[in-house]
Amino acid sequence: MQHDDPTLSFCFLKAKESTEFKKRREFFLNDGVLYHQRGQTKQLVVPQSVRDVILNLGHSIPWAGHLGKHKTTARIVKHFYWPGLHADVDQYCKSCPQCQKTSMKSSVKAPLQPLPIIGTPFERLGMDVVGPVERSRTGNRYMLVITDYATKYPEVFALKCVKAKAVAFSLVQFFSRVGFPKEILTDRGTNFMSTLLKQVYQLLGIKSIRTTPYHPQTDGLTERFNLTLKQMLRKFVNDTGSDWDQWLPYLLFAYREVPQASTGFSPFELLYGFEVRGPLTLLRETWDKDQGREGPVNVVFYVLQMREKLQKMSELAQDQMADAQRYQKTWYDRKARHRSFLPGQKVLVMLPTSDSKLLAKWQGPFVVHKKLGATTYQVSTPGHTRSSRVLHVNLLKEWFPRAEEEAKVLLIQNVKEEEVEFLPTSTATTPDLSHLPSNQQSQVKALINPEVFQECPGRTSLV
Repeated sequence: MQHDDPTLSFCFLKAKESTEFKKRREFFLNDGVLYHQRGQTKQLVVPQSVRDVILNLGHSIPWAGHLGKHKTTARIVKHFYWPGLHADVDQYCKSCPQCQKTSMKSSVKAPLQPLPIIGTPFERLGMDVVGPVERSRTGNRYMLVITDYATKYPEVFALKCVKAKAVAFSLVQFFSRVGFPKEILTDRGTNFMSTLLKQVYQLLGIKSIRTTPYHPQTDGLTERFNLTLKQMLRKFVNDTGSDWDQWLPYLLFAYREVPQASTGFSPFELLYGFEVRGPLTLLRETWDKDQGREGPVNVVFYVLQMREKLQKMSELAQDQMADAQRYQKTWYDRKARHRSFLPGQKVLVMLPTSDSKLLAKWQGPFVVHKKLGATTYQVSTPGHTRSSRVLHVNLLKEWFPRAEEEAKVLLIQNVKEEEVEFLPTSTATTPDLSHLPSNQQSQVKALINPEVFQECPGRTSLV
């Protein structure tokens, strides 16, 4: 088979040159069989027709373990060689269906797409639900979290349930204090997509914006606050966690009073135009008895002064947020790159699955239906609860198909002896050995002689 393979003609030429000119032998013939010398290792040169078998045995069977390309290459080169071996192993491992679906390595992230900076308080809100958590003494199990994108001002409502009616009632309470927003950004939870909330939004002229599924980074402001709030609650709740809702007013004050890194001001300052009196302010006033007291101020002058102050603080906060966004994008995009998929292209999709770490995380392959935005795609997902899904590009990974069907190895487990059907063995056909010397032909025939395994069992004379 070696002599009939055109991909090995260069190897035979090198072997001939090393024999004629006594060069360092990289390739050599031993009894007509071509070998490759790799240091102290003598590798059998493999023709193209059997390379898939070697790749399968070196990577895919249980005794190979589906290891990565480097370990698979190291295993194969101990015995075999062929031109382009490393590239073939790389492509074989890259297109392995099991490795693609179970790989813990995520796809390369797309560059960050910052949201537009909002300058007017409560023009855009982020909204999310935290829970269920430990039932409080008053029966609350959920937190409805609302954050303002301009001032970073948070509000939290403790709820017994998260039905649409309860969420709508909390929103009415919130709107009665701050007015109606223009936009509300939420995930795709059923409580946020109900008919009741859609009617409320339509009545109040509010645009509903929804994040892409399984990509909470779209509403990063609310998600980060949720994490901070849960960390603060863990440090104050009792052993049973039944008093968490009693701590909410205090912890919200603590968060609103502290300047934000992205704006340079506290949420209180951006909302009211001045620093609120907190515990440290009271202590300072107690010790600083000579602190000057301001006299009465004309109402019109006060309003004009406050408006000018708020306008200046808003401009400074927007500049600070723009700088923070540029810094975040630069840091995030260090390992990111633009990725795009074409309609009809096959991809793997990161979809929710069992908590078992042994089950595949990537599912598919599925087919891209169309591109909806810079980082959003509609993917056909037949066989699931929804026939298609809108997904962020970070949840997609290119699918690499195998060019040819690989050789299969059957693993039979726990088969009882009586269940195995014994069939008569067929006589093996002797291959063409004309290219070998006569002495080697005899050796090969003795090796593959059908009499090695008799039709009838016998008894050895060696033991």
